[in-house]
Amino acid sequence: MTTQNMEEEVKIQLNKNILEKQLEAILFWKGEPISIKKLSQIFGKKEEEISVSLKNLEASLINRGIVLVFKEDEVTLGTSKDVSELIEKLTKEELIRDLGKAGLETLSIIIYQGPISRAEIDYIRGVQSNFILRNLMIRGLVEKIQNPKDQRSFLYKPTFEMLSFMGISKIEDMPQYSEARTEIENYKNTQVPQEEMKQEQVEVVKDLESQMETTKDTISDSEAKI
Repeated sequence: MTTQNMEEEVKIQLNKNILEKQLEAILFWKGEPISIKKLSQIFGKKEEEISVSLKNLEASLINRGIVLVFKEDEVTLGTSKDVSELIEKLTKEELIRDLGKAGLETLSIIIYQGPISRAEIDYIRGVQSNFILRNLMIRGLVEKIQNPKDQRSFLYKPTFEMLSFMGISKIEDMPQYSEARTEIENYKNTQVPQEEMKQEQVEVVKDLESQMETTKDTISDSEAKI
């Protein structure tokens, strides 16, 4: 093999390694399943090349704490079965821990504005909500459904269990639900700058948080049922 061929081979290998790192980073950042087709679109590469890089990434994660989980055309990061007992222990601790301000804030947004996308939740809160959403789903308080307007994304909404824990038969029975929905829709329909709209929505969420505080004990007492 000539020096030029060796250099080209090294470049090809480096590009493959970079792709694997980028795939790992995206899966970690995403925090939920993503299709190989979507990954192909993101990187502008063929699905076959993405699949090969995912297999290489899967092999590199052997004996690590995380693994790749494949289901049909989707892939996500998961925890290794070797640490299942540790994860189970931590999960139980999360289930009995108080929801906290961030949890109540996110749950309020989903209750009064759901179904709502994670991007919209992040925009209103001003921070990423992956961890909080995962906790709420683990507790059985919220669930994600396919976005009818965009099959590539999900929407979050309250679960039947959450309604049961709250002691209500339908979401409309939440305190000041109709008034809050009307106010939110008015904000959305008003032609105002995005930053101003965000501030207004934040104020609405603050009001909703105070309403949710009245039901906080009910949620906490019900966590043991999950």
